[in-house]
Amino acid sequence: MANKYGPTRGELWFRVAAGIGGLAFLIYAVSAQGMPSGPALFEVIGVGGVFFGGTIALSAWRLWKGRAD
Repeated sequence: MANKYGPTRGELWFRVAAGIGGLAFLIYAVSAQGMPSGPALFEVIGVGGVFFGGTIALSAWRLWKGRAD
């Protein structure tokens, strides 16, 4: 039975694509500007990487879990 309150499969696929795009842009920005230092390292790599990586992981998990429906 599908969850009527959760995101649709289409929205989950969009989140995966947006997360991959965000990580790709993050990698491009770091390669173009160089590795940040100090607090910017935590902000760019830590927060950005966790946000986009978490978005990909959680959305992919929901897609994988719901494939038996």
